[in-house]
Amino acid sequence: MNATIRELLAEHGGLPVAVETLADDADLYEAGLTSFASVQVMLALEEHFDIEFPETMLNRKSFASIGSITACVSTLCGGQEAAQ
Repeated sequence: MNATIRELLAEHGGLPVAVETLADDADLYEAGLTSFASVQVMLALEEHFDIEFPETMLNRKSFASIGSITACVSTLCGGQEAAQ
């Protein structure tokens, strides 16, 4: 799941740094993620994993790091690692 999230982040996040150079706990906003790009990443995640982010997860904290995104997606996928 983490690798897929990194791929989607690289494709839709518009980061000025390579996603593979970022640690799971690196602050994505400090790395250059914009609010607009975080929405694009969220939409890509929803489409790929066939999930919908609830209103309670629509905040900066949910998209602050690869680890936090992975935790959210894992929760929304029923706590299972998606094989996608």
